[in-house]
Amino acid sequence: MQLQQLAYFVAVAEARHFTQAAEGMRVAQPSLSKQIKALEAELGAPLFSRARGNVTLTPAGEALLPLARRMLADAETARSEVGELAGLRRGRVRLGATPSLCAGLLADALARFHHAYPGIELFVEEGGSRDLVRTLARGQLDLALIIMPLHSDDPALVTEEILRENLVVASPSADHPADHARRPYVRIEELRRRPMVMFRRGYDLREATLSACRQAGFEPRFAVEGGEMDAVLRFVEAGLGIALVPSMVLDGRPGLAGTPLAPPGLRRTIAIAHRKDVQPTRAAQAFRATLLLFLTEAARDGSLPQGLDLITET
Repeated sequence: MQLQQLAYFVAVAEARHFTQAAEGMRVAQPSLSKQIKALEAELGAPLFSRARGNVTLTPAGEALLPLARRMLADAETARSEVGELAGLRRGRVRLGATPSLCAGLLADALARFHHAYPGIELFVEEGGSRDLVRTLARGQLDLALIIMPLHSDDPALVTEEILRENLVVASPSADHPADHARRPYVRIEELRRRPMVMFRRGYDLREATLSACRQAGFEPRFAVEGGEMDAVLRFVEAGLGIALVPSMVLDGRPGLAGTPLAPPGLRRTIAIAHRKDVQPTRAAQAFRATLLLFLTEAARDGSLPQGLDLITET
């Protein structure tokens, strides 16, 4: 079994089309098909069903796909690790982060790391926490900033809690400005009467909002749903509804106001995570150290975004 054969297999499995997979891998389609057949012969089972021009995975293919992805990711990690032996002059860090962090403090931390290690390539994937956990488990990320706690069906990860952030009710700042100035907080029950802008499925903020409303005894009413962070904030600015968001994403958005929920409010915990079965590369370890130092210094001088607190070890 060769890594190139596994790469061809994954490409076909994702494209569900031999010709498109060959184009993506920059190889002739007959060569790709030949390698897939050789892999099937070695494994003793067909990997694809090709009935009526439709390419689907067989049960053997379904079983192989996550293993192939992990083997390819581990091979890439090995290449990166060997390349880093030259004193971190080369390498790559693949980082996942939630949209609120990408829009907030992460840019400054990345800038510090890039200045210290200009030869290290940085790849950032933005997404909801549950999506990032799955991507991390597949070996497509080295580190991820995720929301705790992990769910029972999540893969085995090593997590370190580093930040807590407040969630606030975002609404147009022009909507009853005197009311915003007068009221220090809003009760979750009051959201029953307000249309809401809701994140797409896979966002932990969607689940946090639904859970808070249901605990208060009602189902929220959606004005629009399915957006990413920036889209949700723009929809709120346009007056389509309100949304429950991290307070730090409202920085630099004068068209939005954030009202805390009634004490004790809603907070969520952010952790930095990596796969339990794979030691992070030296480049990833260096980024983790840079990030934690950056957060410690920001907390000390008071420059963390509003509503964000560093978790210190006791």
